[in-house]
Amino acid sequence: MKRTLALLAVLAAPLLAGCRQDMHDQPRLEPLGKSTFFADHRAARPLVANTVARGRLFQDDHLQLGRVDGKDAPTFPIAITKEVLARGRERFGIYCQNCHGIVGDGNGMIVQRGLKRPPSYHIDRLRDAPPGYIFNVITNGFGVMYDLSDRIRVEDRWAIVAYVRALQQSQNSTIDDVPPAERAALQRGE
Repeated sequence: MKRTLALLAVLAAPLLAGCRQDMHDQPRLEPLGKSTFFADHRAARPLVANTVARGRLFQDDHLQLGRVDGKDAPTFPIAITKEVLARGRERFGIYCQNCHGIVGDGNGMIVQRGLKRPPSYHIDRLRDAPPGYIFNVITNGFGVMYDLSDRIRVEDRWAIVAYVRALQQSQNSTIDDVPPAERAALQRGE
């Protein structure tokens, strides 16, 4: 009986040794940890010079970054059409209205539930800001607003900026801004 148990133990030993998983014990470097392998003793390797991260090639700074000559773009890189404004209104309703409110006054539903109120689009500072500034805030975030660059396509961000400009104009217009034919109809009560 002892002999049989010993024989079984000898035969089972190689099988049990094969069950060990060495992958969980393999040597690896911790991110941002120290390494003796590299001369600079960093485990995280610096980017290779002149490489472009996948999906991040920006050939048009005006369109993709909202910048012209290193400053916020004073103009739009796309033509503003009725379709662009309609798209901007739709995207604004999805991504912006919950905080900024339906007319951009900063009194959206999220604010009514206790979160910090964003500034109204109708203050002088934002009415006078170039379109590239608003695009940059949508892209990179500002204050408690998180960046939306991974959620909203570049063209849609510009459409939102165009719609914000339309909101600003709609809330800060006078009767003198209305074309004469429509002004007469308004004054008649039509």
